[in-house]
Amino acid sequence: MTNLYIGIDVQANRHCPYAVLSEAGEMVESGWLSPNDLMSDLGAVADKYPVAAFAVDAPRMPLPAPRQWYWRGGEWVKRGATDKGRGRHCEVVVAAHRLANPQWTPLVADAPQWMRHGFAIFDALACRAHCYEVFPSAAYHMLRDVPEVCATLNFAQFQPGPKDMLDAVVGAVTVREYLAGRGQAVGDGDGLGHIVLPRPVAEPIAGVMQWPESS
Repeated sequence: MTNLYIGIDVQANRHCPYAVLSEAGEMVESGWLSPNDLMSDLGAVADKYPVAAFAVDAPRMPLPAPRQWYWRGGEWVKRGATDKGRGRHCEVVVAAHRLANPQWTPLVADAPQWMRHGFAIFDALACRAHCYEVFPSAAYHMLRDVPEVCATLNFAQFQPGPKDMLDAVVGAVTVREYLAGRGQAVGDGDGLGHIVLPRPVAEPIAGVMQWPESS
């Protein structure tokens, strides 16, 4: 059972912040992974905390093919001629409940660099028992007016990107809440991964929670 949670906010050409939180929400360590040595830096953190749960703010994987189903007008409809076919089920769920605005995952050839870094991070952590995709913008929405969810921070590593580091912290908090049974994993009806949330979706839309091809 893990009692450490590591949030990573994935960037393109800038350093990626990470934050290590304890079960009590105390910041154990924070720092920045170099985009030029991302796998090496990530490996060093993973080796230092072998049983920690990871929270990664990036898509887990690219689309293997364009998305064929769209949620419109309260129902699933087939992709239209002008639809780009981007996005995974988990992102559709987040958008349909107005928790955040996803940056829709494309095919790997069309993926921006930060998403490619995210794919590589998930691949590198594939052997870990606990490695989750998080969405800090959705977490901020869900944790509004929830004062009991908190963390104790120091600011030693905030200066290079305060908002980015805060997103890493919120990612770690999200996974802590999820593993404690207070959150929810949504999506994966298309087999392309869940997004983990710090609280269950309020007033869930039953139809969008179920992927049409899995019904």
